[in-house]
Amino acid sequence: MSDLWSDLLACLDLRPLPHAAAPAFEGTNQRLAYHRLFGGQLLAQFVRAAQRLAPDKAVKSLHVLFPRAGRSDEPVHYEAARVQEGNTFATWSLTARQSAGVIATAAVSLHRVEPGMEHQFTAPVPVVLGPEHRVEFELLPWETRASADLDSPGVAPAELDLWMRTPHVEADLGPALLAYVTDLTLIGTALRAVDGIGQQDAGKAFTSAVTSHTVWFHRPVRVDDWLLLRQHAPLLAHGRCHGRGDVFTTDGSLVASYAQDALLRLPHSP
Repeated sequence: MSDLWSDLLACLDLRPLPHAAAPAFEGTNQRLAYHRLFGGQLLAQFVRAAQRLAPDKAVKSLHVLFPRAGRSDEPVHYEAARVQEGNTFATWSLTARQSAGVIATAAVSLHRVEPGMEHQFTAPVPVVLGPEHRVEFELLPWETRASADLDSPGVAPAELDLWMRTPHVEADLGPALLAYVTDLTLIGTALRAVDGIGQQDAGKAFTSAVTSHTVWFHRPVRVDDWLLLRQHAPLLAHGRCHGRGDVFTTDGSLVASYAQDALLRLPHSP
């Protein structure tokens, strides 16, 4: 098991703050050679905090705003406020703070799993890409295979199929780890349609920062089985990009969806 994998799992073990006036937790940060906190870490920690707050329910949706970049050299404090809680649904508001102030806010909806009618209308899911499509992402300590190279400077449709599978992990960590990965490649997907620039040019040829991110969990999910993240970025305008994605199991079940708005300033931007 890699140090990065163990480090990520440690970040998901939030510490309760027993003397706080309201429910609160402290989270450690990943030890990355990265200029700021990775937003995916905050998404994952928000999910874990929500699971602690309503252990009899499953996270249904997570809506996060990132008003300020976080620092990697100090822990994150999560403050919680109950908005509503009943037998079936619950809503919590969460605030992530560091010494500089609020670095992220989240509205989390939870739902007690219940039976009901099911139907689904989505395109068929292909077979898992072969090992020749294996790619390495610095922030993903697990196996990934992609339909395209996000570092390529050529012009292509702003679409990406990303297959992923983690090492074996407890099922309750699945939603947090899935939220983590949804933050990584949507900006890179938008850049596929931009000539001469790829994801590896971050901080040099372009400036980017995620401003808002939403994940919807439709069904229980295991991340240690193959999952397909099928995503596209339909819009780049006014210094921002918008991306969306769906998450499927190998049998075609839609288990989650996500969307993201981000700052994306390119050289020709005013």
